[in-house]
Amino acid sequence: MPEVFATGYMVGLIEWTCIQAVNPHIDWPLEQTVGTHINVSHSAATPPGMQVRVKVRLTQVEGRRLVFEIEAHDELDTISKGIHERYVINAEKFGMKAAEKLKKKDLSRNS
Repeated sequence: MPEVFATGYMVGLIEWTCIQAVNPHIDWPLEQTVGTHINVSHSAATPPGMQVRVKVRLTQVEGRRLVFEIEAHDELDTISKGIHERYVINAEKFGMKAAEKLKKKDLSRNS
């Protein structure tokens, strides 16, 4: 693999930026957000040592659904543009559903 900023890490940075943008406006930590869709380009390579900045703008709010326009830049180029969708969730309910799913997996494995 070439030594450049990987797409997976870029997606993580985009998600983190959106989380940081929305957390002051929700009842965190009782409410949190989860990513449900991402559609972004990765149009330029960023070598090690270059800083990457992500700009996000909340463009749609439909109930619990949030849609962000994103743009990422390294020190010289635009490296990404696109959209990211998140949903506001009740953290306790979400955690309980995840735990139930894990129990089902364990039960099916033991059957």
